[in-house]
Amino acid sequence: MDFRSVVALLEDKGKVVHVKSEVNPVHELAGIAKKFEGKEQVVAFDRVKGQKYPVVCGLWWNRDIIGTLFGVSAGEVPGLFAAAGKSFQEHPVPPVVVDNPPCQEEVTLTPNLYDLTIPTLALEDGGAYFSNCVVIAKDPDTGVRNTSIHRLMVTGKNRLGLLMDVGRHLRSYYERAEAKGQPLEITINNGVDPAVYVCATYPGTSISDDELGVAAALNGGEPVRLSRSKTVEVEGLADAEVVLEGRILPKVREPEGPFGEVSGFYAQQDDRWVVEVLAVTNRKNPVMSTLLPGKEVWNSVGCTAEAAILAAVSKMVGGVKNVHLSHGNCGFFGCVLQMEPTRPGMGKNAILAAFSAFPPMSMVTVVNSDVNIFDSEDVMRAITTRCNVAEDMVIIKHAACHELNPATDYGVGTKFGFDCTVKPGQEARNKKVAFQDVDLGQYEIV
Repeated sequence: MDFRSVVALLEDKGKVVHVKSEVNPVHELAGIAKKFEGKEQVVAFDRVKGQKYPVVCGLWWNRDIIGTLFGVSAGEVPGLFAAAGKSFQEHPVPPVVVDNPPCQEEVTLTPNLYDLTIPTLALEDGGAYFSNCVVIAKDPDTGVRNTSIHRLMVTGKNRLGLLMDVGRHLRSYYERAEAKGQPLEITINNGVDPAVYVCATYPGTSISDDELGVAAALNGGEPVRLSRSKTVEVEGLADAEVVLEGRILPKVREPEGPFGEVSGFYAQQDDRWVVEVLAVTNRKNPVMSTLLPGKEVWNSVGCTAEAAILAAVSKMVGGVKNVHLSHGNCGFFGCVLQMEPTRPGMGKNAILAAFSAFPPMSMVTVVNSDVNIFDSEDVMRAITTRCNVAEDMVIIKHAACHELNPATDYGVGTKFGFDCTVKPGQEARNKKVAFQDVDLGQYEIV
C-alpha cells in the first residue's frame, strides 16, 4: 500500500483531520500537530505557507491507527510484526525493480530542497528536518541493502546534516566506504508504505539481510517495488511520494542540530555527517510526510521491539507472557516483561535475556501475570511492593546503551533491572485484593 492510499484509507474511516488554514512550516505546523498527538486521527496540513505540497503528520502516534493500517487490533500489532519477522527469516522475498516508477513522474537534477515541505519542529531545532524518511544504502563490500531511519537537517539547497547512531548498519557501511576515501550513496524516501517503515525500524536483522523482506512479509508476500535511480547506484522506493538521491561525503563534517529528540530533550549541535543531494524525484503533487519525535517514535519502535523481545526472550526463558515498551520509557529505553517464572532466579534471567534481545534498553522490569503491564500505576506498585532492591535488582555498569538517552555518557551507561516476580512461599502475602464483579446496569442508581 502506498502512502496516499494509506491516507485515503484513513479518510474513509474518519481518521484524518484537515487543517484548511494556511500554517507556517516553522514551528506553527508542529505546534498544531502537538495538540493532536496520540489521538486516533492523523493531521493533514492542506496549505503550508510558501510551499506547494501538503504534509501529513501522526501516522504512528496511536496504536489503533497502526492496527487500522494493517487490518488488526492495536493489541495484535506486535504479534503481527513478530510473525512477519519470522516469515522473513524463513522465506525471504527479495524486492523487485520496476520500470516507469510513480516516484519519478517528475525529475529534478538541480535540486532545491527549499521547494519541498519540510517543517521546523521544536522551538530550538537548528533548522527544518526530515524526521521520518527511509534511507536506503548498499554495503560497500557485499552490496546488501540496508533500510533505516535517521534525522536529516536541511543546511542548503542540496545539502543535509545527518545523524548516524553508533552501532547502526548505515554507520558501518559509511565508515568502511570512508576508509576507502569513497562517499556512500543513498536514497532518502519520503511518504512510504507503512510496511517499509516497519522494516526500517525492525530490530535484530543481520547486517547480511536485506530488511525489505520484512515489508514483503507484512504485505502477504508481495515484493517491495524499487526504482532505478538517476544519479546513484542505490535504488529508491518506486511508490514513495518523494525520493532524494545523494551521497554521504567522506571526511566531511558540518554543524547539525540542535534537535528535539525522542527522549523529550534536545540533542545538541555538533559536527556531524553531510549528505550532498544529487537529484530529487517525485510523484506529481506529492503528499509529504513528517513525524513528531515523541509518541510516533515510541509506538513505531516499541511495536517492532516488543515483537523481537517477546520472540527472543521466550526462546531463552520459560513462562514469558507479554512485553510492553511504554511511552514513559520513550518507547525503547526500557520495557516491562510479564511472566510466570518456572523456577527461582528466572526473573533475573529474563532481565538479561531482554537486554540481549534489544540492546538500546537501559531498564527492564519483570512482573507476574497478575500485573497489568499497560498500567504504569500497577507496574510501579509491583516495583515498590515486590522488589527487594538489595536482592532483586540487577545492575550492569559501563554497558552500551542508546546514545540519545541523556542518562548515558553518549551511549555508555548503566543497565538495571527490577525482578518483581513473587518469590516461592510468598504467594499469600502478594495475593491481590479482589472484589465482587457487578453489573451497574442491574441497579437503580440516581
